[in-house]
Amino acid sequence: MDEPTPNQARAGDGRWIRTPETAARDAEAARLRARGMTYRAIAAELEMDVHSVHDAVKRALKEIVQEPAEDVRRMELERLDVLYEAAARVLEREHVTVSQGKIIYQGPDPLLDDGPVLQAIDRLLRIQERRSKLLGLDAATKTQVSGGVKYEIVGVDMDKLR
Repeated sequence: MDEPTPNQARAGDGRWIRTPETAARDAEAARLRARGMTYRAIAAELEMDVHSVHDAVKRALKEIVQEPAEDVRRMELERLDVLYEAAARVLEREHVTVSQGKIIYQGPDPLLDDGPVLQAIDRLLRIQERRSKLLGLDAATKTQVSGGVKYEIVGVDMDKLR
């Protein structure tokens, strides 16, 4: 495995490590590109090869898009927290059965209504599902395809191929 250079740090397993220096270099490449410089001119300016400059600009642009996306994700998670707490309060309360504006009793005690509790449970599950999607916690589904493929060659005399 190649030794890391000052501009290319690697972990012990050979994977590239994102360092503050590489992030700064990527940002500078993106700034130069935004000013209209060609990839070749940027490569000469930063003493890099053209392909590395292209990759650096792509990484920098990706980070620019990811930062606002992370802010939105954080905001959505905070909103889900508020909704979750509200639904949990409904779940924890005692609900009585009401018919025609009057509480229904079973003996001396009011008849409890499980409907709001079950609705709160459903809502909590939906909030948890949404949180899992936002955080990417849902496992990818593997699909197995089986079967064969049959090729038919049209317009070729098979006897001439033998």
